[in-house]
Amino acid sequence: MQAGRSELERAATALATRIPEPLGVLARLAYNYRWAWDPDGPAVFRDVDADRWERVAENPVRLLQEAATDRLAAAAANPELLARAAALEERVSADLARPRRDEITTAERPIAYFSAEYGFHGSFPIYSGGLGALAGDILKEASDRAWPLVAVGLLYREGYFRQRIDGGGWQHEYWVDTDPDRLPTALVTGDDGEPITITVPIGDTEVTAQIWRVDIGGIPLYLLDADRPENTQTARWITSRLYIGDEDTRLAQYMLLGVGGVRALEAMGIEPGLVHLNEGHAAFVSLELARRHYSGTGSLSAALEIGRKQTIFTTHTPVPAGNDTYPAQQVADTLAHIAGTLGVEAEEIIALGRTNPEEGAEPFGVTQFALRTSRAANGVSRRHGEVAREMWQAMWPEKAVDDVPITYVTNGVHIPTWLGQPMWELLNKHLGEDWLDRATDPATWAPVDDIPAKELWDVRKTQRADMITYVQHRAVADRLSRDEPRAYAEAAANMDPDVLTIGFARRLATYKRLNLLLQDVERAMKLVAGDRPIQVLIAGKAHPRDEGGKRLVQALFESKNAPGFADRVAYLNDYDLRMAAWLVRGCDVWINLPRPPLEASGTSGMKNVVNGGLQLSVLDGWWAEGYDGHNGWSLSGDVDHDHGAQDARHAHELLRLLEEEVAPEFYRSSGDGIPRDWVARVRRSLRTLGPEFGAGRMLEDYEKKVYKTGL
Repeated sequence: MQAGRSELERAATALATRIPEPLGVLARLAYNYRWAWDPDGPAVFRDVDADRWERVAENPVRLLQEAATDRLAAAAANPELLARAAALEERVSADLARPRRDEITTAERPIAYFSAEYGFHGSFPIYSGGLGALAGDILKEASDRAWPLVAVGLLYREGYFRQRIDGGGWQHEYWVDTDPDRLPTALVTGDDGEPITITVPIGDTEVTAQIWRVDIGGIPLYLLDADRPENTQTARWITSRLYIGDEDTRLAQYMLLGVGGVRALEAMGIEPGLVHLNEGHAAFVSLELARRHYSGTGSLSAALEIGRKQTIFTTHTPVPAGNDTYPAQQVADTLAHIAGTLGVEAEEIIALGRTNPEEGAEPFGVTQFALRTSRAANGVSRRHGEVAREMWQAMWPEKAVDDVPITYVTNGVHIPTWLGQPMWELLNKHLGEDWLDRATDPATWAPVDDIPAKELWDVRKTQRADMITYVQHRAVADRLSRDEPRAYAEAAANMDPDVLTIGFARRLATYKRLNLLLQDVERAMKLVAGDRPIQVLIAGKAHPRDEGGKRLVQALFESKNAPGFADRVAYLNDYDLRMAAWLVRGCDVWINLPRPPLEASGTSGMKNVVNGGLQLSVLDGWWAEGYDGHNGWSLSGDVDHDHGAQDARHAHELLRLLEEEVAPEFYRSSGDGIPRDWVARVRRSLRTLGPEFGAGRMLEDYEKKVYKTGL
C-alpha cells in the first residue's frame, strides 16, 4: 500500500518550507489525520493560532498556510508547544509503525472498503451524515487495530450542501468549492511523475479519473476524481457533489466508484483479498471483478461467482423505497459497454438487480444487485437484520424469513474521536490509561461503578458548560444571519450551563419525527420554561429534494415566539461533524424519535453515551438492544400503521417522561448539589453500553460473523 505515500511526504516537505523550520513537525503531522484522535492532537494545532484554527474548520494544512507570520513565529519560539508537537509525532509514529494484522487478510492482499461517503473529519467535507460518519469511524478503528485495509471513495469537488435557514424556517442550500491542494491529500503519481489515471466506460463516454490519497492513521483512503482535462464538462460533473439529484449523474457516480474503484486499485498494484461494500452505491464492483476473471467464454454467473466469493455487503436502509432503483433502459444504456466485455446483454445484468429477475417491468435496484453478487450480507443492528430478512425474503422464495442470508452487525462508534477531554481524563484515571485497548471487555467498564459521584458530575457539568458556550455564540450568530429581531437573537446568549439540556440532531427525514417535540406546544413550553427548566438543542439537514423534511423545520419555527422559546430552544444551522462533537459531548439527554421500524441503527446516541449522556429513544435500531430498563428511557418500538395515533401517543409519552421522570431526577439532589439517582443512571449507562457500542466491538463482529464466514 505504498501508492501515494511518497506524494504525501513531498507535500508535507513543501509545506514545511513555507513555515519556520521548528514547525516542520506540524507539517509532517498535518498530512495524516492520526493526530485528530490523539488526546492532545487537536490542541497542538489550535495553540498555533486559535482564531485561524476555527476559521479553517480545523484543517491543519490551511492553518499552516494561512496563519499570520507573527503567530507562526511565536509558535516556533514556544518550547512548550514544540515539545508537545514532538511528543505527538512520537506517539503517532509509534502507532503507525506497528505491523499489520494478518488473521483476516494480509497486507499484500488487504481488505478493500468501498463507500460513497467518508466522515472522518470536519475539515474534509465528503460526507452527508450517519453513513459517512460510520465509514470514518471504521477506518479509524481499523487503524487502531492495525488491520490491513484500504478504502475507496470519490473526491467531491463541492462536497455535500451547506445549509442556511431563513427567518421562516425554510432550508436553503448552497455549495462551496473544495480545493484539494489545501487539504491533507496528494495526487497518486506513477514512475513518470504524472498522475495515475483510470478510465471507465459510462454509457457512450470514456470517463477518466485521477486518484487522491488521504491517510487516516494506518489506513490509506483513495478518492477518485473526474475533474480531468480529458473529460467533458458533463463527465467532470460526475464527482462534483455527493448524492447529486440528477439520476444519470448519480448512476455514473456508482459506476465510477464501483468499476473505477477496482481499476484504481489494480493501477496502483493493490490486489484486495476481501471487498466490503458499505451500502449499495458501489455495487458495480462485482462487474469489474467479474470482467477481470472473464476468459471470453462461459457464463456471466460463473464470472460473477469469482468476485462474489470475496465480496461482503452491508445494507443500511430498512424500507424498499429508500433503496436506489433505476429504470431498466437507463441502466442498460449505462452498462452497455461493460456488458459487452462480459459477453452478455445488459438485460442479463439488470435481471440480477430485480427482486423478481423475470419481471421485466421491475426497475433495477442496487441493493438487490449487491445482495446477489456478495457472499455475505448484514444489516446494522439486530432489529434491522430482522427487518432486512423480511424485506428481501422474496429474493429467496424457497427460504423461510429467518433463513434469509442476511445477518447483522450492530454499528459502533470510534470512542476516541467522540470522547470529550474531561471524560477521557476521568476514564483514564479510573479504568487505567490502556482502557481503550480493552474497551470491548465488560470488565474494563466495571470500575465505573466506583467513580465518585462528585467527579462524574463535575465532568458532566464541565462538558455541558463548554457546549453551552459554543451554542450561545453559534445560536446568536445564526439568528442574526436570519435577520431576526435583535432581542430574539440575543436571547440565545441566556442559555444556562446549569440547566438540563437535551439534544435532537440528525438527518431531517420525515420518519425521524422532529414534529413530536412540539405536537403540544403549550405543554412543551411549560416544560421548557418551568420550575425544572429544560433546554433543547436541535440541528440537522433535510435532503434538498425532501420537501417533507424541510417542512419539519418550518413547523418548528412557527413556535419560535412562544414564551420561553427564545432562550431555551435553539435550532443550529449547518449541522456537521464538528457541531456533532460539541452536542454529543455536552447534552445530558439524547433524543431519537424514529417511526419504528425505520431506524436501521443510528450512532449519534452512542457518541453521547460514552460522554455520560443518557438516551431517551424509541426502541428501534441500536436502542432496541441497548436499553435495559435502567440505563436511559424508552418509547415503544411497536409498529403501528395508524401513524397519526402513534405520533400522538409517542408525543404524549415523550413529554410525560420529561415531566415526571427525566427532569425530576436531574434536579433532585442532596445538600451537596449532586443528583445521586441521575449519576447512578449515568454509571449504569456507561457500564452496560460502553463495551457494546464502540467501533472495536463492531469490527470484532465483522471479523467473526461476516468476514470469516463462507470462506
